[in-house]
Amino acid sequence: MKVLVALSGGVDSSTTAAILKKQGYEIAGATMLFRGVGNEDIEYARSACEILRIRFYLFDFTDYYQKMVIENFVEEYQSGRTPNPCVICNKLIKFGLFLEKALDMNFDLIGTGHYAKIEKKENFYLLKRGKEKNEQSYFLYRLNQSQLSKMVLPLGAYTKEEVRRIAREFNLPTAQRKKSQDVCFLPDMDYTTYLRNIIQEKTGPIFDKDGKKIGEHKGIFHYTLGQRKGIGISDKEPYYVIKIDPLNNAIYVGKKRDVYKKSFIAEDLNFIIPIDFDKPIKVLAKTRYVSPLSYALVYLEDNRARVCFEKPQWAITPGQSVVFYDGDTVLGGGIISEVID
Repeated sequence: MKVLVALSGGVDSSTTAAILKKQGYEIAGATMLFRGVGNEDIEYARSACEILRIRFYLFDFTDYYQKMVIENFVEEYQSGRTPNPCVICNKLIKFGLFLEKALDMNFDLIGTGHYAKIEKKENFYLLKRGKEKNEQSYFLYRLNQSQLSKMVLPLGAYTKEEVRRIAREFNLPTAQRKKSQDVCFLPDMDYTTYLRNIIQEKTGPIFDKDGKKIGEHKGIFHYTLGQRKGIGISDKEPYYVIKIDPLNNAIYVGKKRDVYKKSFIAEDLNFIIPIDFDKPIKVLAKTRYVSPLSYALVYLEDNRARVCFEKPQWAITPGQSVVFYDGDTVLGGGIISEVID
């Protein structure tokens, strides 16, 4: 079968191509161009293809990426939410536009360097957690059956250390290349510096949890829930951001214990496999990529999910994703819209 591998210029994607070629697939590589992809990334990807003796393509997705990912990123911060651009990019770019391009070029599948697994059980494709701490299924929960049926993810069986070892065995130039930055389209600056050039900074009040004004903030896009640094107010115990009110251009702060919450609403839901919601279902869930899985009850109400964790969770944040699991299987998830308690 013919597989087009998405190459970022990093060790994971280039090793994906090497593993798939060794497994007998007919491989080619392609790099997607958009803001943040530099010449060095392209040359690392091209060099990997030369070593593996496979064809290399460049796809210019700059305009579509700007419209679908970057503009969404800016709009979310303007709305007082904290977006996760990787989730949007995976759905619309890597497993949307890139997949369409590959199929148009008569490839059968696409491959990426995500640390996750795909298994077929009866009539459904299941998305599974990858191995150990590097696993990345959290970022893939918005995929559907059609997309999963056209994907191959070989790194789900490996750790990052094992992948670097395999890269060295293939003499790939990416073997020791450092991990990419969190926001890939901002390689040379932090996100607040970028947003400051686009969004007008509008100062406003900082309130404590009882509604007493105790300071002024620099503009709501500088803050996210659970943030401690940059608040600029000292006390015996540090203050943390506990709420952002965009309608009133206000920030609320409290103590560390006030950041923990249990219940929230999620919208824009996606379920990879059919779920029976005649009654609440008990799942494992997480609201941040770095968070541990924790038990929760999910109630489906008018195409929204009300989620209630058994134990309080750190900084449940509007704009971020909640992902639901049954053991190691990803059920689906949604975008957090409102924190209840």
